[in-house]
Amino acid sequence: MSRHGLWTQIMKRFQSFLFGLFVLLWLSGCSTIQSFFASGDSPPAPNSHMRQSALDRLAPTVRKDFEQLTGLRHRDLRAEHETVEKIPAQFKRRLVIETLKQPWDGLTELERQGLVLADMAKGGAINLPGLLDVLEAGRDRTSTFSKPIPLPTHSTQEDLLAFMIGSLEQASLHREKALTNLTEAERHFLFLHARSIAEHFTPQISSLSNQASAQVNADLRFAELIEKQIDYASLLASAQVLARLANEPWLHQAAATWMNPLPASSVPPGVTGDILLAHDTPYGLIIIGGPGSNTYKIEKGIGLIIDVGGNDHYRGMIAASAEENQGNAVVIDLAGNDTYTGAPLGLATGRLGVGLLIDHDGDDVYQLDMGSGGAGFGGLGILFDAKGNDLYTGNRLTQGAAIGGLGLLLDGAGNDRYTSHGFAIGFGGPLGVGAVIDITGNDHYQCGDTYPSAYNSQDAPTGKPGDPLYQYDCFGLGAGSGQRILTKKVEWQPYNLAGGWGILLDLEGQDHYDSANFSQGQGYFFGTGMKLDFDGDDEHQGARYGHGASAHFGVGLFIDRQGDDRYGSSGPYYNGGVAWDNSVSLMIDAGQGRDIYAFEHSTGLGRADYAGWGLFIDEGGEDQYQVNSGFGDSSEKSVAGFFDLNGNDIYAPHPDSSMPPDTRPGNGKLFLYPQGGTFIDR
Repeated sequence: MSRHGLWTQIMKRFQSFLFGLFVLLWLSGCSTIQSFFASGDSPPAPNSHMRQSALDRLAPTVRKDFEQLTGLRHRDLRAEHETVEKIPAQFKRRLVIETLKQPWDGLTELERQGLVLADMAKGGAINLPGLLDVLEAGRDRTSTFSKPIPLPTHSTQEDLLAFMIGSLEQASLHREKALTNLTEAERHFLFLHARSIAEHFTPQISSLSNQASAQVNADLRFAELIEKQIDYASLLASAQVLARLANEPWLHQAAATWMNPLPASSVPPGVTGDILLAHDTPYGLIIIGGPGSNTYKIEKGIGLIIDVGGNDHYRGMIAASAEENQGNAVVIDLAGNDTYTGAPLGLATGRLGVGLLIDHDGDDVYQLDMGSGGAGFGGLGILFDAKGNDLYTGNRLTQGAAIGGLGLLLDGAGNDRYTSHGFAIGFGGPLGVGAVIDITGNDHYQCGDTYPSAYNSQDAPTGKPGDPLYQYDCFGLGAGSGQRILTKKVEWQPYNLAGGWGILLDLEGQDHYDSANFSQGQGYFFGTGMKLDFDGDDEHQGARYGHGASAHFGVGLFIDRQGDDRYGSSGPYYNGGVAWDNSVSLMIDAGQGRDIYAFEHSTGLGRADYAGWGLFIDEGGEDQYQVNSGFGDSSEKSVAGFFDLNGNDIYAPHPDSSMPPDTRPGNGKLFLYPQGGTFIDR
């Protein structure tokens, strides 16, 4: 092995060790994360999610049988996947490679990271710094150590203002350190190309026109600068410093300390309503808005807004950089039913810096243009809404979405609604991690009614929007995707970009999910998608490549941990633990709920093709299966499995009446498919 190869292996092992140590120390209460909670803000103790890993519980029951029954097929597939590192794609990440090679180990690590995220998210704003570290650990990135600015010990205006300025200054220093290796021209390119990526990103490029070729060249340059020239650890540290501004006790101190409105002549342009403080700093203007209704039309030059109450309206570049030299921007609203109308890449968007939006209370409306709502493009974008029945409406690359950065949308409580066109609601593109974490409430998620699918040319050649067979693409609700160039020209292979990590976690509530193709725990081209629903009687309505699905070296994980759930799909193929072309997918419905799988228009529940690894597990309950085909079937050097571990289940009559009775799904049956699949109902 070359020195470079040996060093790469050492670093991979070290990064894995660091994450394991991070989890262990955090659970024991003595991690370095606590350095971010000094001076009075300390994280709550973790709850029991870590002790409830579905994979840890079910693997001993399923793994041995699955691997023994598929035997030689399993060993052949493992050998096939040993070559995945040789597939041309830039910036592959450790976890996706390990999962493709060792599915059980990689998927277990994915779930465990999801459980850590869930536990930390329940701590709310106080745990934001640590939450960012865990998210980035999944992409092999860590923060640099930074001694936090002490929280104010006195409620004087001088002390509180010094804390605000000190936090902005420290975050700015970290940002400048992160970008120090970039020339002015490179900074300018990265800032401008972020918008181009938000407008034009697509998972697959089938035709290299002049315009497409130019975009591909620029995309690779963008990714290389992010990966090789930016000190990302310092950029992450900048976000962690700013995240401590969300600490509620000091915010309420500030609200009680500034009481008197400024004269109208001192109110900054674009702002209406009572303003209690307007203080200029080298890091942007600091504004404190009064308890009544305010409007903020933000263009540039705002470092920090704190609004203490009222039904406010924010417009423009809200907690987002308006220009490459601005860097970081923060908006914190303490109360009120607020409306946020963002510009493109203009609401909780990190672009060569950090965009942080915190809303502590109220029924809020977020009108999200592309590249916003907790979105990162060469930066970190964070949106935290603590409580209220909120509405998030967006188009593309919104709501926990990132390419070359981090995007996080964390919602603490309320019956919320998330809608988007695509590449959204927990989407990780190349070099990105995008996450939506909703802690409690009966929520509704919808993605995918705008971008027609390429499958229409073969499945609905004469179809039009509204026809039953007409399909749309989503790439969301926990989806990770690379950018794949479909060409045999060798010179273009280095331009393939491996995918990122997309995450959707919903911790409590009776939720409804409705999405188009490629969604709900879906990975595409070295991308990883994960969707975990922890509790509630939920409805998961998907489409092609949904509910734990993957294609072209992707990884998909879907787990619903508890409840009487209903699954459906508009089809026509591939739902529920399905893997295509050297991919790995797992769908689990855990617990003893009575579940309904209404997949009459689809196929799946454990299906794999072309060197895929697909598995479906239902832990128990009296379930109903209405599926055309699949049930653990496989083809083309693949392995697949269907396992129902308990309960008196109902299987709809199989549409293929010519099948031998002993290979038709039913209670208490075990049979093998000739191509390497297995069906077990216990």
